[in-house]
Amino acid sequence: NNMMKLSIIIPVFNEERTIFQVLEKVDKVDIDGIKKQIIVINDGSTDSTASKIQNFLVKHPDIKIINHTKNQGKGAAVISGINNATGDFIIIQDADLEYNPEDIKKLTGLAKDKEAEVVYGTRLNRLPRFSRDERTPQFLLHYIGNKFLSLLTSILYGQWITDMETCYKLFSKKAIQGIRLNARGFEFEPEITAKLLKKGHKIYETSINTKPRGYDEGKKLNTFKDGAIALWTLFKYRF
Repeated sequence: NNMMKLSIIIPVFNEERTIFQVLEKVDKVDIDGIKKQIIVINDGSTDSTASKIQNFLVKHPDIKIINHTKNQGKGAAVISGINNATGDFIIIQDADLEYNPEDIKKLTGLAKDKEAEVVYGTRLNRLPRFSRDERTPQFLLHYIGNKFLSLLTSILYGQWITDMETCYKLFSKKAIQGIRLNARGFEFEPEITAKLLKKGHKIYETSINTKPRGYDEGKKLNTFKDGAIALWTLFKYRF
């Protein structure tokens, strides 16, 4: 059986409102010629997330669940997922509904077409959308911050990237082999990008659409704090 296998890692922390729907969507995605492994990491959730996952597992016992007894951060959750991944390729799926799992096909398709080891789904290969995504000052700031960090990554590491902070990062097991990841929180994004680029991998990008959620809906990223940490991480691993 030469069918490619894709491990889909879903880190979860207090996502009781969306986790069941995300699992349904990921489970339903049919990627031609690719077998899926779904790994859910419950990162110490304190709401009803755990019971929602268990309810889903009743009819989907093939899904792998990893439980962290306490919240360790997105990076730590993703690393747990990578350590348990058996796929030829790995992709990260957030547990909210910002990213559409159907877009995973775009990344796997590009990986096949280009025989690429690393593919990112970019949200930012465009101008600001003042009537939609960037309609509030907070989200416009988020957009500008992400564009700046992506530009800085491009300058520091010598390869043009439009969306370094994207959740949709597809990489082969071979590409990540030998890379030690230390991130516990959101600094996972710049760390893995920096280390893949330093290892000499070309990062391909394909455009995706997202539905950004507000902080009142459970968004956890802090633009200033996490942006500063990302900035420091990019410099740290470059020099």
